[in-house]
Amino acid sequence: MDKKVSKILLDAFFREKELTNHNLESFNTFVDNGLQKIVDENKEVLPDILPKGVNDLRIKLGNITLEKPSVKEADGTKRMITPAEARIRNLTYESPIYMEIIVEKDGIEEEIKTVHVGNMPIMVLSKFCHLYGKTDDELIEMGEDPNDPGGYFIINGTERIIIVVEDLAPNKVLVEKNQSRKEYVAKVFSDDGQYKILHSLSRGKDGGMSMNFTRVKDIPVFALLKALGFHEDQDIVDVLKLPDEYLGEIYINLYKISDLQNKKDYFNMIGKKMGITYSSQIRVERAEEVLDKFLFPHIGHEESDRIYKAHYLAKMVRKLMLFSHSSIRPDDKDHYKNKRLRLCREMMESLFRVSFRMFIGDMKYNFERLVKRGKLPSIGSVTRAKLLTSRIKSSLATGQWVGGRQGVSQHLERDNYCGTLAHLRRVASLLTSQRKNFKARDLHPSHYGRLCASETPDGTNVGLRKNLAILCEISVPNDKDDELLKQLIDNGMKGLGE
Repeated sequence: MDKKVSKILLDAFFREKELTNHNLESFNTFVDNGLQKIVDENKEVLPDILPKGVNDLRIKLGNITLEKPSVKEADGTKRMITPAEARIRNLTYESPIYMEIIVEKDGIEEEIKTVHVGNMPIMVLSKFCHLYGKTDDELIEMGEDPNDPGGYFIINGTERIIIVVEDLAPNKVLVEKNQSRKEYVAKVFSDDGQYKILHSLSRGKDGGMSMNFTRVKDIPVFALLKALGFHEDQDIVDVLKLPDEYLGEIYINLYKISDLQNKKDYFNMIGKKMGITYSSQIRVERAEEVLDKFLFPHIGHEESDRIYKAHYLAKMVRKLMLFSHSSIRPDDKDHYKNKRLRLCREMMESLFRVSFRMFIGDMKYNFERLVKRGKLPSIGSVTRAKLLTSRIKSSLATGQWVGGRQGVSQHLERDNYCGTLAHLRRVASLLTSQRKNFKARDLHPSHYGRLCASETPDGTNVGLRKNLAILCEISVPNDKDDELLKQLIDNGMKGLGE
């Protein structure tokens, strides 16, 4: 391509796509959709101790909103704050969060109030920042650098960034051979935001297959399929759609559960595998609860979702059987199609989810404490905004994240402009630097165009700390999946059983 044409194309690309675009879009999506999604996960708070004369009391959580960044001065006045002022005065560039809380007594709404529940640090140049959409002259007048890339937070006057984290793709079935135990394994990390659970399906030397997830160990997989909705043996054979030479192995697995006669027997056996020692009825109920809540949580948590879980599990069984007979190759975990980059949205959602649950627990405790004293507390008297604020600020300031992760938040490098951009586009692996992990450190052909082939540190972190290629873009989920699904249904797509 002609150099002149290349320059025109590159100039046009960088005018539309900032090098920190992935950070900014991800944070915008988190505030637009992620905050409300987490609130909706905890729609109601049910106090255990009720005021006298009240039979049913519910604290309902409604819409959550965010204002533009502001600062509260010592005299109580509240005003706008810019990133430059936050740096100079060692303040946090943050916005107040307000949430609608409704108190319902015996089915009647008694109190509706919008409460300040905490403060959220705001990413510089995101659409919630005061600098968003400003011209170069306006930025200079505000004391800001018009060439500043943004994409970072200001915590107590210090610039902090959230590193892009590289992880295995969730909700994707990967098959491999366990060399130490001489068995074939299919694994999937089921992730719905609230839970991330490893599901492992293994095939022994005799062809028998068993499933492991959470506290549930060594469940015969065909018993699980029948408990989820495939009641007849022929249903399982039909859904697997395997050639006739696989029928012998299918019959081996069916023979292992031949003494189980009905749905209750399947759930009872699963309950025993969980170590539940109560009566048969309680064991069945607990088993049903565990399957609905923890088996493939990304598919759903309702009883109506069991048939979809059954089809997904059948997909795992089919892939494992094909792999064990060398009909397909093992999955390459280092191929970038099997990786996902966790951006600011995912990291902030996990932090806010844990912090928000602590806030709800504290609100419930304060409510019950005042009720014990014979008072009827108002919503404003039982919410502590500092709890949510301090938890979020602490993680961003120290890098200590939920789940025991460290180094998620880092001090932004400002040695030179190129170093700043490189730091904002850094990618870190979750693998520990103390282990060898030779394959994970190697340059993979699928990195081409996505990751820089040469920019990685020397020493123990070589190959585990990478940087995005200059023209690499990261697609950010925008919660339009429901709209896409509706269009597919409108164009003739049918669901299971239709």
